[in-house]
Amino acid sequence: MNHASVLIISDDPEFARTLAARWQAERQAPEITLVTSDLWNPSAGTGCELVIIGPVRPGQQQALFAAINAVPSLAAVYLAENEKDIPMLHVEHPHLAVVARRDGWAETLVLVSTEVLRRVDAVSRAHRAERVAAACQGDAILGRYMLEMRPSVNNALTSVLGNADLLLLEPGQLSRQGREQLQTLHTMALRLNEIMQRFSSLASEMRAGETDSHAETTALARPLGTRS
Repeated sequence: MNHASVLIISDDPEFARTLAARWQAERQAPEITLVTSDLWNPSAGTGCELVIIGPVRPGQQQALFAAINAVPSLAAVYLAENEKDIPMLHVEHPHLAVVARRDGWAETLVLVSTEVLRRVDAVSRAHRAERVAAACQGDAILGRYMLEMRPSVNNALTSVLGNADLLLLEPGQLSRQGREQLQTLHTMALRLNEIMQRFSSLASEMRAGETDSHAETTALARPLGTRS
């Protein structure tokens, strides 16, 4: 909420000043940008979390609504001068939050806008969580594949190391350059083998941790009378 960005579009300077001043009185005020309808363009709302539309010149209102409708993910709040227009606005612009201009409208508009920003933040957090979960699922699939392939990799490394050792025991069959290259292959195979051993140890530790966690959860879930 502290880092939220709000764009206020209005041709009424008093409306913009009143709303901005009222919001600045809040403990957690967003970053507010004021712009008139003739200076506003659709790209202006791409960097903000909320657009608030106040009184604008005749003919500008529908253009603003059309631009906002083109970006359903953009949250918007509108201050309606005539309460009779609100039902139709809800039908034509279902994702637009509408506030009637009554006494204390600034207070109501700030409260509604704050709730909209909270909803936007919650949706954003949910989307980030989904992306993280998808990435973790991909890592888990890769980890399971590595566990499944570990025996085959170990067998291949054992074969490489065994054959390299046999060749190194007979230096006369290799040139100096060939022996150095074989020694390099032998060293790299040992390093790969060490990595696989560490991976095996990590997998064992993770399984042990899961077992301990499950046992602890089971123990905590037992009724008090059944614990020894």
